[in-house]
Amino acid sequence: MQPLWLGPQTAGFGAFEIQTLRVPSNALEVLSRTSVLGYRLSMPIRPQFRWFYPIDWRELSIVIRFERAKGRCERCARPHGQIVICFGDGRWWDPECGGWRDGQGRPLRHGPETISLTEIRSTRVYLATAHLDHDPANNRPRNLKALCQRCHMLHDQNEHRRQRWLTLRMRKSFGDLFTGPYKFG
Repeated sequence: MQPLWLGPQTAGFGAFEIQTLRVPSNALEVLSRTSVLGYRLSMPIRPQFRWFYPIDWRELSIVIRFERAKGRCERCARPHGQIVICFGDGRWWDPECGGWRDGQGRPLRHGPETISLTEIRSTRVYLATAHLDHDPANNRPRNLKALCQRCHMLHDQNEHRRQRWLTLRMRKSFGDLFTGPYKFG
């Protein structure tokens, strides 16, 4: 099977990098495995932002998540597609090493002494490719990182807070424009 080349439409890659970066030879196997397990194959990108991403974003994302990161979060080392037992503070049970890890993926010497069933959660880990500088047009490999949903939300926390503030201000401005000033209190 011939490996697929990433097209020259990939923004942010130099000419030398395009020639050396390839989609993994098992990309179709990864895609078929994810569709069998019921994972989403479409990227959750808002339609107004799709034009920021290159045409081959899906293949680039597969390279980052499965080739470079080897199917684990690059911040906390949680494995893609596995159900993980975790606490709200980020500690999680790693069955491969047979011990607890902290929120950064470092093994803990001592696990929790007592475990309350109300504190424990289980979650299925999904990896996503995150832009470290929050610029979807900057697709250089050093700007992309494979993150689980927890680490991705923590990374984007300030951006989400800023977006929430903008959305609130926009709604208030529309309200002021059409229905008069809001009544506070």
